[in-house]
Amino acid sequence: MLRGFYTAASGMIAQQRRTEMLTNNMANANTPGFKQDQSSLRAFPKMLMERMESGSSAKPGLNLPGSSTIGEMNTGVYVQETTPLFTQGDLEETGKNTDAALVDIAMPIDRATGTAGSVFFTVDNGQGAVSYTRNGNFTLDQQGFLTTPNGNYVLSNTGSRIHLDNDEFTIDGSGQVAANGRPVSALGVAYAADPNALIKEGNGLFRMENGQALPQAVTNANVKYSLRQGSLERSNVDASRSMTDMMTAYRAFEANQKVLQAYDRSADKMVNEIGRV
Repeated sequence: MLRGFYTAASGMIAQQRRTEMLTNNMANANTPGFKQDQSSLRAFPKMLMERMESGSSAKPGLNLPGSSTIGEMNTGVYVQETTPLFTQGDLEETGKNTDAALVDIAMPIDRATGTAGSVFFTVDNGQGAVSYTRNGNFTLDQQGFLTTPNGNYVLSNTGSRIHLDNDEFTIDGSGQVAANGRPVSALGVAYAADPNALIKEGNGLFRMENGQALPQAVTNANVKYSLRQGSLERSNVDASRSMTDMMTAYRAFEANQKVLQAYDRSADKMVNEIGRV
């Protein structure tokens, strides 16, 4: 019976975490450049149950224990991991010069993982390290530096901050920034061959687990992308699908809850009624 408690409880915890993930996706359905999370459920390792039995050996006077196989036992499921889905979001035209959107044209497939690579803007995370984002909703701060909505400095392809006198500038398809007809800098665009190796930092930022910097996309001839000024990449969250998945997770949580309540009633009878007899 205790095994049933553990199985039902693990199912409830897994569905609760899945609901929290889907809720976060829904909350960021209108966040530019947001990449929705997807979860994978996995069963706990199976255990092979055996019954120890007493038996007589070939030698007289010796009693050695034997065993007989009962079968496999599984103790429920858990959320193994949550990974972002790095598919291209729809583009929304804003008309603002400070907005820029990355457009994936041709991304190589990683042979080890079978996933397509992705490109990202490079920004200063405020701690002396480089982070990556798909949110191109940039702005100019009081000093004239190009920043993200959270105040992180946007970096050029040389790793320096981008300074502009005003918002009257242009960004071409390759990321070259020009003001008054003269080139000023170039937006840093990094390429991740395996985007799943990136770790979410929050606020639409990603980082490498080992702290290493991603290579610039322009150095890889197989990576084809373009930038579109005056547009933003919308979130790739499918609101209707997320709502359906959320209802499914909620119903699975309720089913496990009812199983747990049934075990609880059985345990109550076993302790208070059968034990009294």
